[in-house]
Amino acid sequence: MNPRRGITFALGSVLLVSSAQLGMRWSMSHLPSPEQWLSAPIDLAAVAVVLAAVLAYALSMLSWLLALRDLPLGRAYSLLSISYALVYLLAASLPLFHEDFSLSKSLGVALVILGVITINSRPASAPELRSAS
Repeated sequence: MNPRRGITFALGSVLLVSSAQLGMRWSMSHLPSPEQWLSAPIDLAAVAVVLAAVLAYALSMLSWLLALRDLPLGRAYSLLSISYALVYLLAASLPLFHEDFSLSKSLGVALVILGVITINSRPASAPELRSAS
């Protein structure tokens, strides 16, 4: 187990999945509704962003699997919640997403981050291997 490598892969997964979420949000606001796909013009840039977001999701899953090799599940899973905070903060602060910034949502994000810090503040103990007998 290499905790530093595991955290690196877990945070890589967080960045990839957050990018994918933001890319999907942007592209869906630039594409027509599904019932208009055959009649309305399609923004090819938005389609390209959807495809890039799907690739980011796939790479995020690969990164997550690599993180699980080196981190206990409880610690690794807590790191995934950083993506919720990151997506909210970026969507609310970047004008192209037109998302509202609110005190209650920001407080929730602060609590999530505090929880991640709390869970990950102590060194992880190595899991005991059970004998097959």
